[in-house]
Amino acid sequence: MTPRNAPYRISRRRFIQAASIVAVTAACGRGRDVPARQAPAGAAPDVVFEEPSRQLSGDLRILLWSHFVPQHDEWFDDWATEWGEQVGVNVSVDHIDVTGIPARISSEVSASEGHDLIQFIATLSQFEPSVHPMNDLMDEANDRFGEQLGLCQKSSFNPTTENYYAYAPAWSPDPGDYRKSLWEQVDLPDGPSTWDELLEGGAQIFREQNVQMGLGLSQELDSNMYARALLWSYGGSVQDENENVTLMSDDTIAAVEYAKELFDAAMTEEVFAWNPASNNEGLISGQLSYILNSISAWRTAQESIPDIAKDIFFVPALEGPKDQMAAQHVMYNWIAPKFSTNFDAAQEFLLHYTANLARVTYESKMYDFPGYPDQVPQLDGWLDEDPFAIEGDDPSKLQPLKTALDWSTNLGHPGPASPAIGEINGTFVLPNMLARVARGKQEAEQSVEQAHQECEQIFSKWRSEGLVGGG
Repeated sequence: MTPRNAPYRISRRRFIQAASIVAVTAACGRGRDVPARQAPAGAAPDVVFEEPSRQLSGDLRILLWSHFVPQHDEWFDDWATEWGEQVGVNVSVDHIDVTGIPARISSEVSASEGHDLIQFIATLSQFEPSVHPMNDLMDEANDRFGEQLGLCQKSSFNPTTENYYAYAPAWSPDPGDYRKSLWEQVDLPDGPSTWDELLEGGAQIFREQNVQMGLGLSQELDSNMYARALLWSYGGSVQDENENVTLMSDDTIAAVEYAKELFDAAMTEEVFAWNPASNNEGLISGQLSYILNSISAWRTAQESIPDIAKDIFFVPALEGPKDQMAAQHVMYNWIAPKFSTNFDAAQEFLLHYTANLARVTYESKMYDFPGYPDQVPQLDGWLDEDPFAIEGDDPSKLQPLKTALDWSTNLGHPGPASPAIGEINGTFVLPNMLARVARGKQEAEQSVEQAHQECEQIFSKWRSEGLVGGG
């Protein structure tokens, strides 16, 4: 185990809350004394104030992405500032485009100055040597809020060093988003349920209705998620549970061959140059039949093009020859760089954030799911009847997300999201592997072999630094 910084002990205490909040812990099946909050359908949950365990002061500089649901950021900025005023901390919040955050982190780490607390939407394990371990924060969070989802734990914990390099209190599922009116015309009104149906139905829609598929083959978030979902569903993986590279396999080759067939039958070359917003924009403009994404495109369409929004529905991960699995669309990693001047306030803020996950989920319009499920007992009810449904839309269309934990997993599955996995994700090894074959530049076996060697080199580098197991 690598040495930790000086231990940070937080005394145990109860939540300070308004008398109107109803404790429903017993209904959640846990015998703890942490109250969960219930709210009427459509009403915003109350904000819970977490009394810090020690006197706080100074500045807390927070950096996070510009959320795809703007309502979240409007709420978050005011809420964070108000918390700071209550505890004596000057909180400032900066938002930037999600694609710029990794480079911004690298820049700040190199300069040894910048934000005290940074949030990203994918694992930041590659920055483990440059951040404060979150072990003591995790101990306190698990004590207060119950067991963290394994999905989140594997996305923030390095079993080789036994360090939590990040804190992961929330995540987002990655369902299939499809245009019902298009799929009705190919006799699949409930959308595709398998990769075979996606190919057959998507190709027919492209051929007969001139509407293409929206699965990226570019260096961006959604292309990474597509590559992983396809790989796992065919039985392949980058690594095994012991952190040994296993990418080169017949299963991976079959998945890559499928990706080429799908591209040839149902997509155009624009998918090679997509950014994270491209599939959202294509879906809500009526130019795509199916995408792998969160619910953000649909939420945008509710406000801008309601007729399109009413036509967008969701399906779980597609079933493949070996499995039915998708990567989480978003995994919130909060890190505190070692140069942070107010680590105490950063940790207290994250505990306060976790205590208010019900409000986080609500303000994100069900985009953000809790890593501590007991904190949001309303979630199933919101998915059954969407509090933000627009007139004429089906308020129950989010119900497929109720099973998201059954078909969602972490980057690096079946192993952890190690620094090697973080670098593979950040350098887009898997979408590049698919794109080379789809473009006709390599045969599937050649491309998989190249990607396997790239992964081996990345794993060897991190293994030599004692940050990855296996070998």
